[in-house]
Amino acid sequence: MAWDTERTQKLLLDAATVCFSESGLAGTRIDAIARAAGVNKERIYTYFGNKEALFETVLSRELQTFVGQVHVSGVGAEAVGEYAGAFFDRFHESPHLPRLLAWEGLERSDARLGGQTRLENCVAKVDTLGHALPGVSRGHTAQLLLSIIMLAAAWWTMPQMNRLVLGGSEGTQDVPQTAGDRFGRDRHRRADLVLQVTGAARELLARVGSPVAVDR
Repeated sequence: MAWDTERTQKLLLDAATVCFSESGLAGTRIDAIARAAGVNKERIYTYFGNKEALFETVLSRELQTFVGQVHVSGVGAEAVGEYAGAFFDRFHESPHLPRLLAWEGLERSDARLGGQTRLENCVAKVDTLGHALPGVSRGHTAQLLLSIIMLAAAWWTMPQMNRLVLGGSEGTQDVPQTAGDRFGRDRHRRADLVLQVTGAARELLARVGSPVAVDR
């Protein structure tokens, strides 16, 4: 029977996504990925070359999906706030991505970080956000985009700060026991993010006297 290469690669990528997001590049063993995927570890070397290349492939796959799902819709502060909400939603659906980005920053800060394609995607994101903020400088727009990413990702990369700053405790406020509690908590977090970013965008628009400074 012919070997199903596509299925095997997907099994390995799915397993590697979980392993890398939990333990990072240095802390993840090839054996653990192969075991989680139910695939001989030699297939990893055959398809991806080495662990570093597998990590890059995993992150690129997650980012490619993300880029295609998060968009700005409309113009003005409220549109930018909802854009931040879309970031939160995407990270909520796939918390592996913010964790992978955090591990990349810690372990591969001197790497090429995805090369030209990734840089172009970031430039395009700044340009797109700029259309929603007429009159605001590109520098301020880029800073706001970075703030949105960091604020949205923090719930999954620094959960301990929630417990320390907001007073949540493991098993009670920070990790509710029911699905209903978790849903309510996450909706509250999203609403707070949207409110903060909407306020920041409104202030930027007001500074430049933009006609959309006050949302209609």
